[in-house]
Amino acid sequence: MEKIIYKTAGTNPPSQAADVLALGTGLSKSRIKDAMIKGAVWIKRKGSMKRLRKATTVLSPHDHVEIHYDEKLLSIKPPEPKLVSDQGYYSVWFKPSGLMAQGTMFGDHCSLLRLAELHFQVQRQVFLVHRLDREADGIMIIAHSKESAARFSELFQKKLITKEYRVEVLGDLVTQGNKGVIKQPLDNKEAVTEYEVISYDPQQNRTLVSAFIRTGRLHQIRRHFEMIGFPVMGDPKYGRGNKNKEGMKLTAVSLRFQCPYSKQEVLFTI
Repeated sequence: MEKIIYKTAGTNPPSQAADVLALGTGLSKSRIKDAMIKGAVWIKRKGSMKRLRKATTVLSPHDHVEIHYDEKLLSIKPPEPKLVSDQGYYSVWFKPSGLMAQGTMFGDHCSLLRLAELHFQVQRQVFLVHRLDREADGIMIIAHSKESAARFSELFQKKLITKEYRVEVLGDLVTQGNKGVIKQPLDNKEAVTEYEVISYDPQQNRTLVSAFIRTGRLHQIRRHFEMIGFPVMGDPKYGRGNKNKEGMKLTAVSLRFQCPYSKQEVLFTI
């Protein structure tokens, strides 16, 4: 089945959302309900768009409803994240490869944000404060209030959170020295990646490195290592065709910062 994007205004007389969408799209009500649960249906009320998850929601004439239906995406069973630490105001998670940080218009059931929201028996708000590529795995923070999200956003903006990554790249990076700094601009903006070689495997022609990013550009580590001729192993976009059955070898291994609540330095690692 192809992707379906259907938009409709509310009905007069008012009707339940699932009935309206089933009639408009030709999809069964069970598929509509599944799409709602998985975050593929949206409602606009008073100028703001929100996911609509309740099939029995009654639409008023002023409501605007959209369904972004992708059967292939909705059928995916997401990998399970692992809770590393629950700090109340925020929590720390291990995001596996294949899991998005947050959802799209076509759903959020394959996102860390939604799975973290469902994890807690007493529902909490969840706010994304930084990102990690879908193909990568590693440690991430989720805030549980707007105030907490603002505090962590400030820490990231001021570069007060140190993020360490472990990366396997193709080739012998030792030839460039045991330490290095990549400063090539990305998207016409400053970008700085520092790295230190951990080991080189001549049999597989791979180098394991520890990397730190001082700026937060899109796919920064992946693009930077590809630019200097040492693409990340298994990278589906910048890997220059190198194959790797284990997936992309890029892991966020630790986060170090001063907790905005305890004021103590903390280190979360995997």
